[in-house]
Amino acid sequence: MPNPMKIRATAKDGVTEVKVLMNHEMETGFRKDSSGAVIPAWFITDVTAKLKDKVVMQAQWGASVSKNPFLAFKIKGGAAGDKVVVTWTDNKGETRTDETTIA
Repeated sequence: MPNPMKIRATAKDGVTEVKVLMNHEMETGFRKDSSGAVIPAWFITDVTAKLKDKVVMQAQWGASVSKNPFLAFKIKGGAAGDKVVVTWTDNKGETRTDETTIA
């Protein structure tokens, strides 16, 4: 199972700011290893964020996103104590879901 994401969410004046650091190698499929063999593509393809079980953000990514991607976004609503859940899926079918409580 992939390493956990680091998620922080803070609410202020009716707006929740979410910051996510994802642990993923994000290989493009174009790099070569030391022996000259192509390293297979391996990258996050879908990211979904939910606030109180309602989808508030969806993204489709490709191979051009950097290793260990950082994602930040703001949403209307949310209050201290509400849960934010972030899920990603990669092109090999691996999935990771983590959550945090809004501060």
